[in-house]
Amino acid sequence: MSSPIFGKIFVSNVEIINTSRKLPGPLRARFCDRFACQLRGLTFRRSLAADEGLLLVQARESRLDAAIHMLFMYLDITVVWLDASKQVVDVQLARRWRPYYAPQAPAQYILETGTSWYDNFNVGDQIEFKEQPVD
Repeated sequence: MSSPIFGKIFVSNVEIINTSRKLPGPLRARFCDRFACQLRGLTFRRSLAADEGLLLVQARESRLDAAIHMLFMYLDITVVWLDASKQVVDVQLARRWRPYYAPQAPAQYILETGTSWYDNFNVGDQIEFKEQPVD
């Protein structure tokens, strides 16, 4: 299997590192580059651990492809959109059961995590993904 951020190594989890500002603690995200994983997303989840997220990876930068819905979501989330260079292009607090959220600029990566992370990301921040051991 292949991953667009780590070449030939398949990665199922990454640590999210904001190189522009120190995060209050670790943030780990499940790496999600397959259609079935993206389709399911966080739908039907009732909670997220404080350090948990989902990183949706698109094939290219796009506003439309990076749009999300919140139908069948039982919790509000923070959504951080990143371009191909992993720079934050938009951050929004996404409310449950809303039909549509899209980034202000084209994005390739969509980080979905708990609402407590909202104030830790700003447009222009540079993000890195650090490979985590596969369980």
